[in-house]
Amino acid sequence: MKFVFNKTNIILLVIAFITTIAGYIIMGTGDNTISPVLLIIAYVILFPASIIVGTKKKEED
Repeated sequence: MKFVFNKTNIILLVIAFITTIAGYIIMGTGDNTISPVLLIIAYVILFPASIIVGTKKKEED
């Protein structure tokens, strides 16, 4: 069994988690201008990018 994700995927995933946590922490302080932007970036860009970027399709013969 081979792990499909490589180093780039893991780095993007960690950045997505950090951005999500930062967005919720900022939202908890009452700032409603920057936190939605951070959460949208995390959920719409970073999480999908961490799944898609760097994965190679297995060629079937």
